[in-house]
Amino acid sequence: MSIDSVFVHKMWNDHELSKMVRGGVPFPMLSDTGGKVGSIYGIYDENAGVETRGRFIIDPDGIIQGYEVLTPPVGRNVSESLRQVQAFQLVRKSKGTEAIPSGWRPGKMTLKPGPELVGNVWKVWKTKMAFD
Repeated sequence: MSIDSVFVHKMWNDHELSKMVRGGVPFPMLSDTGGKVGSIYGIYDENAGVETRGRFIIDPDGIIQGYEVLTPPVGRNVSESLRQVQAFQLVRKSKGTEAIPSGWRPGKMTLKPGPELVGNVWKVWKTKMAFD
């Protein structure tokens, strides 16, 4: 979602994103002309009429699970956003029996939260994950 029109989104997807992400972005892009939603999330600068670049991952229950806010000169990584959505989906599906380490990719090893993992993440990381 951005303050750009749906027409700007279409041009951006067709001429930019589709060249960076195979098939383009796999979800709808929404237009927030006027910055109403951006104001709620604290990323819309009403005086300048612009939004700071923000990404919010909201679960099916409406709870923000992750977010990132960047100033305009720094771009976002769509692949990382998709990876994080997949990680949150896996954690949700597992009902908390799996935790996702940094850099995880679908099909790679996850962590099993529990008392035995406390203080031992480095051991699991070193022996099983470093070369995944």
